[in-house]
Amino acid sequence: DDDDDDDGNAEESTSRALENEMEEEAVQLDSHELAEYDLENYDEEDGTGVARLGDSLAGLAVYDSSENDPYITLKDTDQYEHEDFFIKPVDNLVVCGRAEKDHCNLEVHVYNHEEESFYVHHDILLPAYPLCAEWLNFDPNPEETSGNYVAVGNMTPVIDIWDLDLVDCLEPVFSLGSKKTKKKKKSKKNAAAEGTPDGHSDSVLDLSWNKHIRNVLASASADSSIILWDMSLGRPAADITLHTDKVQTLQFHPFEPQTLVSGSYDKSAILYDCRNPQGNHRLWRFSGQVERLTWNHFSPCNLLASTEDGFVYCLDARSDKPLFTLKAHDGEISGLELSSQIQGCLVTCSADKYVKIWDILTDRPSLVHSRDMKMSILFCSACCPDLPFVYAFGGQREGLRVWDISHVSAVQEAFGSRRRLTLGTGSAGPVAGTSCSTDPAMEP
Repeated sequence: DDDDDDDGNAEESTSRALENEMEEEAVQLDSHELAEYDLENYDEEDGTGVARLGDSLAGLAVYDSSENDPYITLKDTDQYEHEDFFIKPVDNLVVCGRAEKDHCNLEVHVYNHEEESFYVHHDILLPAYPLCAEWLNFDPNPEETSGNYVAVGNMTPVIDIWDLDLVDCLEPVFSLGSKKTKKKKKSKKNAAAEGTPDGHSDSVLDLSWNKHIRNVLASASADSSIILWDMSLGRPAADITLHTDKVQTLQFHPFEPQTLVSGSYDKSAILYDCRNPQGNHRLWRFSGQVERLTWNHFSPCNLLASTEDGFVYCLDARSDKPLFTLKAHDGEISGLELSSQIQGCLVTCSADKYVKIWDILTDRPSLVHSRDMKMSILFCSACCPDLPFVYAFGGQREGLRVWDISHVSAVQEAFGSRRRLTLGTGSAGPVAGTSCSTDPAMEP
């Protein structure tokens, strides 16, 4: 037993010795590492051995101008800033209204298809929530021949015309209408609203500029009226009050300056001869409120109408019955845009978040392609006048997006071989010469 106790004490002593040796080695290592920094003499450093800043820069080359420095490749930043503001002949301008929580503004984007660039050139702070915009080049100044303007309708009865060539402008070039106009009460539920001498009495929902009589601008309002403005005088020239509810969309004919069509919450579309709108017009009834209207510039007597219940109607200005009816979407169709040069190519967008491409060359339209743009609710669409397959879309998410639909194989198969038609060529001659508004059958 005594031998066992001695063996146990010896083993215990050996283990303690090993632990002590390991602790001493650890302390020595820590001391060696800390000795490198000489922390004991840290406060007594006299600065010896420390290089001065001037000594460290003594071997650097200094140039009196950035132009002479070979390592500076961006010589003049002002030059590049100037190039960003310069609008090239191959650039396209896209104007859109944006509403934030604390402000509203009008963004002017530049899209260059060749360079694949798309950026905001400048923006304009707006006084009210924008509802519609229309480009025009009419300048009321008699010394000016043409300009680059955009008319904006908003939640007020006033239409503001802004100069797109001015950056950081604070006020519009001129305005149409007055905020002082009081809204008139209707004597009956379905009674038509009467226009006022000063303009509208409620928000402006849509605008259309007459490209042939350049001083005329048409406006549609929530007060159920349409006003034809003489921009050279800055006041209304005529008011049209045939609708019984909010007028949401309108558009002048692309070739006939006297022909105008409008769509309303009262589930109707009306075609007018503006020389006598009360006595010479045609009316169509639909299953839902009319969202958008557009003329078919390839077939001048035909137009398209979209409704809140997802239908598209193809109408003939000389007939009371639609040429075809298409159930295109599950929600209201907010965008209805024909290609600028490809006949039969129709693009629609909707509150159901989808963009759809249709072939309507015949009376039996067919779906070519459908895509969820991941932009939530879609508000509007537009086709580039120079690039027939390039479309711009405005949505609740991501704001504005440009899509070249020619990258879709199905689009190439359907429209790639079709001849491009442009306005102003020989193909537009018969189009411009065909009249729709003077048809005697149009009169009620």
